[in-house]
Amino acid sequence: MYVVKSPLSDADLKTVSEALQGALVDLVDLSLVAKQVHWNVVGPRFRSVHLQLDEVVDTARQHSDTVAERASTLGVSPDGRAGTVAATSGIGAVSEGWVKDVDAVGTLVEALGAVITRMRERIEETGEADPVSQDIFIGITADLEKHHWMFQAENGG
Repeated sequence: MYVVKSPLSDADLKTVSEALQGALVDLVDLSLVAKQVHWNVVGPRFRSVHLQLDEVVDTARQHSDTVAERASTLGVSPDGRAGTVAATSGIGAVSEGWVKDVDAVGTLVEALGAVITRMRERIEETGEADPVSQDIFIGITADLEKHHWMFQAENGG
């Protein structure tokens, strides 16, 4: 059932809706991973890493809303339910318990790297199908790459 009619062809809509759904899941999971690490980080760099993690959470949440609303705009129902996120995210599992600051940074480098790789694939996939959605993915990727750079610099590599 489509409540909103998309201006895209069925083939383009399929391509774009899959890309938007994948991005939504990755962004929701990224916000959860960053918040989990945020709550559990310990060590001499606690405060700076703790605050930096909240910046990632804010970015991921803002962009997840943009992605979900773009899907809705195209007549596609976004699915950010916990089960969907757990089953389809491209981010690896995060260990439970306290996380040393250096390990927290490493976790975010890996998580951001995974999401960026998938976002860059979505940029390629949506270029012809829907440049508007592609533009959203480009903006998201730029923001995530900035966080990725900053976390890599945090641990010196």
